[in-house]
Amino acid sequence: MEKNDLKNQDLLGGLDIASTKDIEVPKQLIEQVIGQEHAVEVVKKAANQRRHVMMLGTPGTGKSMLAKAMAELLPKEELQDVLIYHNPEDANNPKIRIVPAGKGKEISDAHKLEAQKRTQARNMFVMLLVLGIVAYSFYTGALLWGIIAAVLIAIMMRQFMPKETIFIPKLLVSNAGKDVAPYIDATGAHAGALLGDVRHDPFQSGGLETPAHDRVESGAIHKAHKGVLFIDEINTLRIESQQNLLTALQEKEFAITGQSERSSGAMVKTDAVPCDFIMVAAGNLDALKGMHPALRSRIKGYGYEVYMSDTIEDTAENRQKLVRFIAQEVARDGKIPHFDRSAVEEIIREARRRAGRKGHLTLKLRDLGGLVRVAGDIAHGEKALLTTAMHVLKAKSIARSVEQQVAYQSLERRKDYKLFVKEGAQVGRVNGLAVMGEDSGIVLPIIAEVTPTQSRSEGHIIATGMLKSIAKEAVQNVSALIKKTTGKDISAMDVHIQFVGTYEGVEGDSASISIATAVLSAIQGIPIDQSVAMTGSLSVRGDVLPVGGVTYKIEAAARAGIKTVIIPKSNLGDVLIEDEFKDMIKIVPVTDIEEVLEYSLVGVEKEGLIATLKKLASRTKLNIAIPDSRPVAAL
Repeated sequence: MEKNDLKNQDLLGGLDIASTKDIEVPKQLIEQVIGQEHAVEVVKKAANQRRHVMMLGTPGTGKSMLAKAMAELLPKEELQDVLIYHNPEDANNPKIRIVPAGKGKEISDAHKLEAQKRTQARNMFVMLLVLGIVAYSFYTGALLWGIIAAVLIAIMMRQFMPKETIFIPKLLVSNAGKDVAPYIDATGAHAGALLGDVRHDPFQSGGLETPAHDRVESGAIHKAHKGVLFIDEINTLRIESQQNLLTALQEKEFAITGQSERSSGAMVKTDAVPCDFIMVAAGNLDALKGMHPALRSRIKGYGYEVYMSDTIEDTAENRQKLVRFIAQEVARDGKIPHFDRSAVEEIIREARRRAGRKGHLTLKLRDLGGLVRVAGDIAHGEKALLTTAMHVLKAKSIARSVEQQVAYQSLERRKDYKLFVKEGAQVGRVNGLAVMGEDSGIVLPIIAEVTPTQSRSEGHIIATGMLKSIAKEAVQNVSALIKKTTGKDISAMDVHIQFVGTYEGVEGDSASISIATAVLSAIQGIPIDQSVAMTGSLSVRGDVLPVGGVTYKIEAAARAGIKTVIIPKSNLGDVLIEDEFKDMIKIVPVTDIEEVLEYSLVGVEKEGLIATLKKLASRTKLNIAIPDSRPVAAL
């Protein structure tokens, strides 16, 4: 293959294609799963042996797709229909009958036809009887009494003769015409939808009542018989539902009863209904906290637990898989044009950006698929034959997340009210950087002020939001360094730390170097260059450690008009900013707090402080443990 543009060839992993139309999309769902090789292997084994699976991980990484694929992989067993019949001995205990798939409808239709014939025959008899009585009374001169007698007979026959419909079985679960095992998504299902229910009957007597078996409704566990039951966010199920689900897993059958105690359906309980399903439970890591211990134990003991990857290595092979993913999304949508080479290359660049990790591609493919569809919609609206890179770039500006939109509006509001400074130098004020959500950055000004303490015993830490206790520990940890470098006892000071423009605090540790710089500046009276922003964590020895979201933070700083950004050196490979920002900002990688101060402080006084810190670096333990700068709500 000729390589006219090696760089672009590499973006596609060496594929020589004109558009995604040249890519063959696998027919089986399991072959369409991208980057989850371990999960795919587990699902194949679980399907072959009929084992339960629990998948945990970031949303949008393919959990539901794997569950659907598992239904295709299940051994071809004979699917079954479930019929429910009236029980003449106990109407509140309907009987269950299992028949091969497709037979249930035949049986139900046959009973309906037979009941229709009997009903017609009975109605004909009643009509002839009534007409006979009326005719006889007319000839005997007692027409009024004849009519009364005819009406009474008709009412009595309706009241005391059994309805023909009561003998018609209800098709509770139908698998007619299905070639593969059923796949049932019971995510968010309430108890009745999950376990089955019996509808309330407002007319419970007088010949107007509905037979109990006709009010029974199957649950998701019964519809998934011989197939797959998928439940995402399983920890959101009530603990009682989880307990009943465990019973169904163990017994492989579960009787249906009314779920509401106030309903007449609570009096009805069927015979056990088969529910031999494979359960695929899913959720985030916090799902483990809300799971019934016995339910999780059942999955662990009789199945597999899988943690889904959210990134894969950026290799030629994996880039080829992403190209196939784009082709799959286009084929699955069916309404958008295929992507040309330039559009595919732009999607792969975005996959690198969204990974947030050097040498990796994102596996949050649901979000990436959203970008594919928006770009395709734009191309479709322009009546383009192919989706191009220009359409993808337009889509990136249109299909911004809510967090990105909030961050952009917040930036404009902060500019209007001058809540952050981007020129000159100020003491105790630093431009920190934060992430909002997963794909947007924001400038987060941090101000530190030091005043004499009002207490003779100890100083106090006064901080905004949730930073109070953690910020206090951080400043106390740095107090030893302050005393060695300045001779000042920080316990005799009150340290005020303010995160400007936040209401509910921050979390994580990426503001550590910002806090340290602001506090040292306030104590020493050394100004900070306001054209500099920074992000990074600190080790106990003053080493600057990597943080997340550096690309979005740098772009936020550039958008705010800041000229220089300090980031951990180990994050340098993670930086994949858009071309429009590359000439707007200077990126300075650092490895320790001395370098942070070197690039952020101004004035001749900083040299003495930095020299002292370097001398003490080998023996001073510096620990700034501040939560990640991720505002929950920003002004």
